[in-house]
Amino acid sequence: MFKKFMLTASSMMIASLLLVGIASAHVTVYPKEATQGSYEVFTVRVPSEKDSATTKVEVKFPLDSVAVSRFEPKAGWKYDIAKDAAGKITGVTWTATGDGLGATEFGDFSMQGKVADTATQIVWKAYQTYKDGTVVEWVGANGSDKPASVTTVKAKAAAGATTDSHGNVTAGTASAGESSESNTSLYLSITAVVLGALALIVSLVRKRK
Repeated sequence: MFKKFMLTASSMMIASLLLVGIASAHVTVYPKEATQGSYEVFTVRVPSEKDSATTKVEVKFPLDSVAVSRFEPKAGWKYDIAKDAAGKITGVTWTATGDGLGATEFGDFSMQGKVADTATQIVWKAYQTYKDGTVVEWVGANGSDKPASVTTVKAKAAAGATTDSHGNVTAGTASAGESSESNTSLYLSITAVVLGALALIVSLVRKRK
């Protein structure tokens, strides 16, 4: 009885781990965080989840959040750019010129773009096509079976502030109020020194008389 229980429990654990692995193997765009107005290199990571090879990957760009303008060449793949009537790049499709990505493989596809000044997030809708004709649409909401990858966008630093490589504010200039208060304190200190010196001179003159 105990052996049967252990066998059943082990089987359930292995199955759950396999399901977790499959569920986590999404098309994902990195970095997961960016800063308003910054230029970033975005990398689309594509894992294959089927025995059939991945032969095409399409990603659409939300123009209100990001403006992608450059693409890194990738051996074994070609890319085609989609544009709107105004000539803005709205998406890209990478197509395998060889075997594509096998069942145990993944591929990174890189591109460069500018994050919009008012963006709060970038939602990347992706479409993964397999050699057998199956298309997996990574366009769902967070928590769904096939979620779109999302890059969270931080607010830009205040004027005069600096940011580190992760977009965090590390230093900044004093505000106008702080600067004014500092100058007032300096002027009062100088005035006190001058008045003290005058008082000393007057006292010395009186003693000589």
